[in-house]
Amino acid sequence: MKTKKSLFLNALLILVIMFAFTASANAGGKVYKLGLSLAITGPTSDAGNPYSKGVEDYFKFANETKILGEDTIDCTIRDDQYKTDITKRNFEDYMDQGIVLYLNYSTGSTLGLKKDFEEEKIAVIPASFHRGNLENSNYIFLPVASYSEQVISLGEYVANNHKGSKAKVALFLHPSAFGRGPLADTEAAVKAGLNIEIVEVVEHGKDLDNTAMLTRLMSKGVQYVISQTVQSPVATMLKDAHRLGLIASSFGEEGKITFLGAHYTGGNDLIALAAEASENYFWVCSYNLTSENNEGTKQQLALAKLYGRDEKAANSHNYANGIMVAQVSTEAIRRVKAAGLEVNKANIYKMLNGMNGANAYHPYTTVGPVTYSPTDHAGVDMLQIYAVKNGAFKKVGVPIQSEYMKKIQ
Repeated sequence: MKTKKSLFLNALLILVIMFAFTASANAGGKVYKLGLSLAITGPTSDAGNPYSKGVEDYFKFANETKILGEDTIDCTIRDDQYKTDITKRNFEDYMDQGIVLYLNYSTGSTLGLKKDFEEEKIAVIPASFHRGNLENSNYIFLPVASYSEQVISLGEYVANNHKGSKAKVALFLHPSAFGRGPLADTEAAVKAGLNIEIVEVVEHGKDLDNTAMLTRLMSKGVQYVISQTVQSPVATMLKDAHRLGLIASSFGEEGKITFLGAHYTGGNDLIALAAEASENYFWVCSYNLTSENNEGTKQQLALAKLYGRDEKAANSHNYANGIMVAQVSTEAIRRVKAAGLEVNKANIYKMLNGMNGANAYHPYTTVGPVTYSPTDHAGVDMLQIYAVKNGAFKKVGVPIQSEYMKKIQ
């Protein structure tokens, strides 16, 4: 009898301790679960690695500075090695954990999981800016202007600044949906009146020498190459062009080639890879760069310093990209709470769709505000053109917005 009484008391004590621990854990407020699946290793890890650090650091900052009061964000980050099957498993596991918002990465997995996002009715912010992500989709929100809008904006810049007859342009594309995405839209813009001629479309392979391609483009009178791919093939092309003496020393220099590219073709990694061959490379993105000293870049560098990031990560536009999606996520949750609503999938989706007009969101990482609506799921519409000058990307003019993108949508 004594033994049974002792066992009962011990069990009761354990329950009391467990209750006290649970109460203590919950005393700090609610925890909102998010998930991120991306390529920290494998293909495109040069972008995914700093991106993941930006997400991680900003959520830490949001929790530590109590942006959500006593509530916190718990974002699980997993490496999917750029493999859609791993991404799908990660997403399914995150849904089992009760996430209220999902952060995805690649074009392939975003397209591959589009139906899953619709079935789960969960808002998704990917690192892919492919315009095709938005087709037949209600729940995908691009962080910034699509690749198509970026490439068309570069085409507009060429048309507006080229001297002489119609500018002859070649497109240098990644052999994937990510790379090919802007082609049809750019061709549509040309049909709508964009004053450039697309002379050739090159889907690059793993060639270590672009001499034949560059010689061919020169023979066709091409003066501009616009790239939609990642940094390494662009760096190889620039080094070959530099060796051949083909890089224009000024925009549109006759008899030479001016090279331009969209978001994932540029940044400090390109300069590191191409060295002096990157000089005068023109690049467009929606992010502030730390080579420009302003309040936004100061905050980015301060965040990186706070969490002990090295100089390479701290100055990466992909680190800024990661910070930005975490900022938007945090702000959506903050707005749900401020409205007195439950933080769940439906209400976060509602707040994202209402992020426009006077309710637009202004993160320090971007060159323009984030605006979403039920009919517009591309976040930052503004784009900044940069060019490499003396080994650093510097602003060219003021942020722009594509004229022809509006005509073809």
